[in-house]
Amino acid sequence: MTHRQILEAISGLLLGMFVAILSSTIVTNALPRIIADLDGTQSAYSWVVTAALLAMTASTPLWGKLADLASKKLLVQIALVIYVAGSAVAGLSQSTGMLIACRIVQGIGVGGLSALAQIILAAMISPRERGRYSGYLGATFAVATVGGPVLGGVITDTSWLGWRWCFYIGIPFAILALVVLQKTLRLPVVRRKVSLDWRGAVLMSASVSLLLIWVTLAGGSYAWLSWQTFAMTGGALALGLAFLWVETWVPEPVLPLRLFRNRTITLASLASLFVGIAMFGATVFLSQYFQLARGESPTKSGLLTIPMIMGIFLSSTISGWVITRTGRWKVWLVAGGLLLTSGLSLLGTMRYDTPYWHIAIFMAALGTGIGMMMQNLVLCTQNQVDPADLGAASSAVAFFRSLGGAVGVSALGAILGSRISGYMRDGLNGLGIPPARAAGETGGDGTIPDLAKLPVPVRTVVESSYGHGLADIFLYAAPAALLAFVMVTCIKEVALRTRSGLQQAGSPERTETPAKARV
Repeated sequence: MTHRQILEAISGLLLGMFVAILSSTIVTNALPRIIADLDGTQSAYSWVVTAALLAMTASTPLWGKLADLASKKLLVQIALVIYVAGSAVAGLSQSTGMLIACRIVQGIGVGGLSALAQIILAAMISPRERGRYSGYLGATFAVATVGGPVLGGVITDTSWLGWRWCFYIGIPFAILALVVLQKTLRLPVVRRKVSLDWRGAVLMSASVSLLLIWVTLAGGSYAWLSWQTFAMTGGALALGLAFLWVETWVPEPVLPLRLFRNRTITLASLASLFVGIAMFGATVFLSQYFQLARGESPTKSGLLTIPMIMGIFLSSTISGWVITRTGRWKVWLVAGGLLLTSGLSLLGTMRYDTPYWHIAIFMAALGTGIGMMMQNLVLCTQNQVDPADLGAASSAVAFFRSLGGAVGVSALGAILGSRISGYMRDGLNGLGIPPARAAGETGGDGTIPDLAKLPVPVRTVVESSYGHGLADIFLYAAPAALLAFVMVTCIKEVALRTRSGLQQAGSPERTETPAKARV
C-alpha cells in the first residue's frame, strides 16, 4: 500500500477516534455546570466519568476478540451507531442517574472505536512503519483533547445552546465517520466460527464494578474498615478469581491468559494500568481546579489546558516519526514515564494562587509523558504477537489502561471529596463560621458550589480548599506513574517487524478485495 492509500483507508478511523475522544473531553469543562444543574454530588461527578471508563474497560476485550473473528469494518461501524444512540439520549438527561446510564452506553461504543482503530492499523501496516501512522492517531487524540474542552466550554457558556449540546455535537462527526468508512476502508474478511466468552465478560465487569462502587462509597456511606468493605472487596476478589478460572477453559477467552506468558505483553499491560490511573485520574480533575480553585469560566478552563495538550500532540507525533526512521522505541517509553511522574509530582505542589506559568510548565511535562507512552505501549505489544492474536493483544493494553482510568477516577474522586471537606472545615472555622451552617453553599455537603453566589471571604476558603485538595490528587497519582516508569524500564527492546498483520497472515497486501469479500 502506498502512503496515500493508507491515509485514505485510515481517514474514517481517524474520524472515529476523534469522535471517541471528543465524547470524553467535551464534557470535562462542562461537568461542574452539569452536576450543579442536575443537583449532583462530587461522587456523581466522578461517576459520570467512571461509568464511561468502566464500560470501555468491560467492552474493549470483547471488541478485540470480535475483531479476530469477524469483519473489523462492520464492527467499527456498529460501535459508531452505539455511540450515537448513547449520545442522543444523554443530551436529554434529567438526573445524574440517567446521565450515568447513558455514559455507559457511550462507553461501550467508545471502547469499540478505541480498540478497533489500533487493531485495523496493525492489520494494514507493519510495526516498523506503524510509528509514523500512530503519530496521526496521536495527533487526532491531541486535537480532540484540546478541541473538546474548549468546544465544551463555549457550548456551555452559550445561552442558546447549553451543556446538553455537548452530547449532540459529536453525532454529525460519527455519521460522517460512518460514511467515510464505508467508502474508504477495504479489508479482507477472515471468516471463522465466532465463539464469544460472555461468562468471562460478565464476571470481569461485575468484579471491577463492585470494586469501584466500594471505593466510591467507602469513607462516606460507611467506614473504610467495616463489614461492607470486607464484603465488597471479598466479592470483587471472588468474581475476579472466577473470571480467571473461566478464561483457562473457554475456547475463545475474552482475555487470553497465554498472552501474558510473554514478558513484554505483561509489562506493557501493567504499565498501561498505571498510566491509566495517572492519566485519567489526574487530568479529569484539571477542569475542577481551573473553575473551582481559580474561578475561571468553562471556555477559559479549556484554553488553559493547552500546554498539556500541545505536549501530547508534539510528543506523540514526533516519537512516531522518529520510531519509523530508527526502529528504536524503548527510549521514548522510559523518557515518557519519567516526564509523567515529574509532571504529576510538580502539579501536586500547586495551590489556588500558584502563578499560571508554573502550572503551564507542569502540564506540558505531564502531556509530553502521556504522548510518549500511550501509543508506544500498544506498538511494542503488537510487535510481539501473531496476526491471529492481534485484536486480543491490542485490546488487552487498552483494557488495562481503561481499567486504570476507571479505578483512578473513582478512587481519587472519593479521596478528593474527603480532602476538600477537611480543608473547607478548617478554613471556615478560621473565619468563625460553623461549617454545618455554610455546607449547602460551599459544597460541604458534597454538592458542587457556585462561586459567584459566595461572599468574598468564604469564596477564598472554597477556592483554597479545592486548590489544595486537587493538588493532593496529583500527588496520589504520581506513584502510579512511577510504577509505570519502572515497568517500561524492564521491557526488553525487540526490533520492529517490517511486515503488517495481513502480510504475516498470508493475505493480499492490497486493500481492494473481491466484491464478495468486501463489507
